[in-house]
Amino acid sequence: MEARAVTRFIRVSPRKARLVIDCIRGKEINEALQIVSLSNRKAARPIRKTLESAIANAENNYDVDVDRLVVLRATVDMGRSLRRLRPRAMGRADIIRRPTSHITIVVGEKRDE
Repeated sequence: MEARAVTRFIRVSPRKARLVIDCIRGKEINEALQIVSLSNRKAARPIRKTLESAIANAENNYDVDVDRLVVLRATVDMGRSLRRLRPRAMGRADIIRRPTSHITIVVGEKRDE
């Protein structure tokens, strides 16, 4: 059984968020939570909240044993960019793009092999 959680329009660059997501993909839940909690990156906090939400979804909706959970899939996709203007010389303006991210985490039970 798989449970997932999605957080959308997080104000952090997808490229920077992927650095944290790559560290937890395929890990057991306790190890993934510890990695994210100890990370100094800005993206770590929303990723931790999304991971905790996926764990709660698995526990409450599917009655899964939390100790057997593993991060099956974890992705960061690009969201809509916020556009801002920066005044420049001679009445011109440059566009400043503020990127957003969509975080998706899927957890499931560990497969016995």
